[in-house]
Amino acid sequence: MNRSSFLVVFITVLLLPISTVPARTRQGKHVHHVNKNNGAGKLKLKFYQKSCPLADAIVRNITWSRVKADRTLAAKILRLQFHDCFVRGCDASILLDSVNGEAVEKNAIPNHSLSGYNVIDEIKSELEEKCPETVSCADNLALAARDAVSYQFGKTLWKVFTGRRDGRVSSASEVLSKIPGGASNFTTLQKQFSDNGLDVPDLVALSGAHTIGVARCVVISRRLFNFTGKGDTDPSLDPGYVKELKEKCANPPHNPTTTVVEFDPKSSLSFDSHYFVALSKHQGLLQSDATLLTNPTSASYVKAFQNFEDFMAQFGESMKKMGNIGVLTQNQGEIRKNCRVVN
Repeated sequence: MNRSSFLVVFITVLLLPISTVPARTRQGKHVHHVNKNNGAGKLKLKFYQKSCPLADAIVRNITWSRVKADRTLAAKILRLQFHDCFVRGCDASILLDSVNGEAVEKNAIPNHSLSGYNVIDEIKSELEEKCPETVSCADNLALAARDAVSYQFGKTLWKVFTGRRDGRVSSASEVLSKIPGGASNFTTLQKQFSDNGLDVPDLVALSGAHTIGVARCVVISRRLFNFTGKGDTDPSLDPGYVKELKEKCANPPHNPTTTVVEFDPKSSLSFDSHYFVALSKHQGLLQSDATLLTNPTSASYVKAFQNFEDFMAQFGESMKKMGNIGVLTQNQGEIRKNCRVVN
């Protein structure tokens, strides 16, 4: 993984005092947020109830089966949706393969380490057999991302509004400026998130996706060995954590380009709130994780989200908001027969 894989954006920064954060999440108010000037308002629950009533079950059953066999797939599929929605909106453009040598999104450097495409292909194949040309790849991905996380709990964690259609355009040149980088500061992250209609609570909650998954050592080498160009270590990192990371990344026979470390120390397969506990101890793997402590508002959410119920309430809400970014609906786009190629 070359860059950080969470997403975010922001319409208006909610400068809530820290005392209001737990109240907001514990109330459990799940309002369906939409972005203006796109088709998000046309998404709805049970969109395929008549046209493909087995759609949700097909996605869930295949996703759960694959995640059961390989727990690392949860982070991979979740990351696929993040990287899709942040470029051209949630239109499954990340799934398109190159045609005639044209560089598509999955060819861009930040997306080189993405995986999990085979699971989406398997689901799509089953959907096409049961309901030909009905369920979009964009909805397939949104449902699979939710179900990949939900497997651990044996129940659906948040509602996914459906009715998306698939885009026909995918370009590698659009990726670099859209996907938040692992070295980004808070101002940069907030701006990138705001461009997509997500606010500070969304930024922090979606960063919490790093409670699962891994990153290659090369991504953090600068923080560990040459932070200011003088062979030093990022002083914001916990010294004990630095020692652990250096042992994993620098000692032979480890190769920094292939050796991986956990985003959430000793908890990378469990979707929980430990990421925020570790972050508060200055054990955020990426600079883009650590920078959440540099802003008073985001830092207040880092503290609040150490409570798992508060985190999950906001995470589900933020995933619904992210899933609305730039969606195509009705007569826009198409329903791909194969998620890798346009019809």
